Amino acid sequence: MTILRAALFNLYFVVLTVAMGIAALPVRLVFRSHALAYAQRWAGWSLNGLHAICGIRLKVTGLEHLPGDGPALLVSQHQSAYDTLVWMNLVPRPAYVMKQELVRIPLVGPMLLLSGMIPLDRGAGAGALRALLRDAGSAVADRRQIVIFPEGTRVAAGQSVPLQPGVAALASHLGVPVLPVSTDSGRCWSRRAFIKRRGVIHIDIGAPLPPGLRRAALLDAVRAGWTGLETARGLAPPSASRVTNPVDKFVE
Repeated sequence: MTILRAALFNLYFVVLTVAMGIAALPVRLVFRSHALAYAQRWAGWSLNGLHAICGIRLKVTGLEHLPGDGPALLVSQHQSAYDTLVWMNLVPRPAYVMKQELVRIPLVGPMLLLSGMIPLDRGAGAGALRALLRDAGSAVADRRQIVIFPEGTRVAAGQSVPLQPGVAALASHLGVPVLPVSTDSGRCWSRRAFIKRRGVIHIDIGAPLPPGLRRAALLDAVRAGWTGLETARGLAPPSASRVTNPVDKFVE
């Protein structure tokens, strides 16, 4: 049954993405200012489909740390493709730092750019960092919440990889609240996995890190923030808060 549910969701996701990609042509040509809202609707329907078909629910803690509709830098663990969808509807105006290759995906790529996502050419050396700082600065001026995965790739739960130092350059350059974010999304939808397992995905948002940290100190603080959030989650009683599916509000 788990395999069947996963297959049904994949079919649903592909059909939804192709259909909305085609229907996005008027947005791309005429209603360009609505691109982000359109992308958020796609992500919301995708995650509600995942909830309905595969039984994956979401529990979020720490939303009080977000600066309302103001800019912030969300520094998140990355275990699953789920992470690349969920922030579209957890903050008002998300802007993901994403790999440049995604821009070349037919139908999807143009909408990613139009909706204000920030492509990063990881093979461009110092030029990539300059472009990242420039584009992120524009996003902050537009009151966007920037989401970055400094591990650089999806990492299995319980494993650790060195953090990419670009996040420290961003934090120093932007001067916005830097919030560590922990997740266990890989428990339900692991790295490059076809199977999606029924269960609850936790996203824990930590308090802002102290401002003005130098590179090594900031990377250590991010790692310590993740560890603290994971520890707190393990100690919290099961009934501490209600499991919800926040993206339901995006379905009419």
